[in-house]
Amino acid sequence: MAKIGSTLVACTIIMVLGLLLCCPSAGAAGKTLYIGGSMALTGAYAENVAAVLAAFEDYAKYVNETKRLAPWRSERFPSDITVEVLWRDDELKPAKALTIYEELKAKGILVFAVSGSPQALALKDRLNEDGMGAVSFSSGPYLLKPPQTIFTHYPMYSDSLAAIADWFKENWKENRKPRVAYLTADNAMGKSIEIPPMEAYLKNAGYEFVGIQYVPLVPTSPPTTQLMWLKQNKVDLALGIMINPGAQPTIKEAVRLGMGPHLAYKIAFGFGGACPSAMFERDMGTLGDGVLIAGSQPTWGRDLPGVKFATELQKKYHPDKWVSDGSYFSGMAEVMTQVEALRLALKEVPFEKLTSRAVLEHGFYKIRNLNTGGMTSTPLTYGPGKIEGVDAVGVDQIQKGKAVRLGNWPLRNLY
Repeated sequence: MAKIGSTLVACTIIMVLGLLLCCPSAGAAGKTLYIGGSMALTGAYAENVAAVLAAFEDYAKYVNETKRLAPWRSERFPSDITVEVLWRDDELKPAKALTIYEELKAKGILVFAVSGSPQALALKDRLNEDGMGAVSFSSGPYLLKPPQTIFTHYPMYSDSLAAIADWFKENWKENRKPRVAYLTADNAMGKSIEIPPMEAYLKNAGYEFVGIQYVPLVPTSPPTTQLMWLKQNKVDLALGIMINPGAQPTIKEAVRLGMGPHLAYKIAFGFGGACPSAMFERDMGTLGDGVLIAGSQPTWGRDLPGVKFATELQKKYHPDKWVSDGSYFSGMAEVMTQVEALRLALKEVPFEKLTSRAVLEHGFYKIRNLNTGGMTSTPLTYGPGKIEGVDAVGVDQIQKGKAVRLGNWPLRNLY
């Protein structure tokens, strides 16, 4: 019996050795780096963030299968390392986002993502203390006071609205100052534009600043009172930061009241990138004609390498579940940034010694001209104290039901 037992042990050892020889990758099992973070899949941003998450998951599959970073790039991700998406639903609750951060950090995540202004405000100091680089679906001046470790891929909301104001002023024909007001969401995101530099810029640009009106993040009834206030105060340009569930009913009510650049009461409405052009175009069609959206991602019909790439990924990985929300492009910019930070850090620090601070210092801070194929207004560049990736603002206008890019305007650094 002893002889039979020893023979079985010997055979087992030989089989294991044989498997290791035939499958050398088995010895490298477990070399995984986590990407992802806190995602608000419940609440007002649910559709947007679901699109962001879809992009994370699609890009992770692409990188793991091909080790490429994009069709237009020659660099490769290390062949012996896989990326895996870790995420939790923060339900748009800052306290829950903090708990999720601690959980994912304990699991070994070295990069992070935040998906809303309230969560970013709650997390930014903690992330900075830990040396954790993070990408953000939110963009606001609070991220630059002071700049810490949350990196943005589209312009600050104030700079986006300044670009709309620049375009509007360039096309102003009357012999008087245009009157401008804020019509913005009643939350931290919407109120982030209420800063002295923003108002001062508008006045210096030749505007008469009239005042502020707030609309609930997701209105439960048409904002008739707020729109009538604009009319009564003879406002020519209304600027604000809203998500699509707020901007769309606002514009529908404005049209009903005869307010718009082509309607009885001449007024232009401008929103920042939190209201993606692709989603606004999809849902509003010609009803949204004249609306201006700045700092947004591209729309699906544009002839850009990034749009083609994103389309091909969706057709490959979930052909029966098309994600039409333009926030998918935001997700692609975010996940590309996270993976690029990891790739660059691995050039300086061995896998076994990677820390979040190493990824911050040797990864995020070293990103230069990251080409997103046009999914962002300009390529992304970061560094210590430079958390705003782009250096220009793209402005779209809805024309005949389609979002048309009017051009790019420089950042005004209003924060």
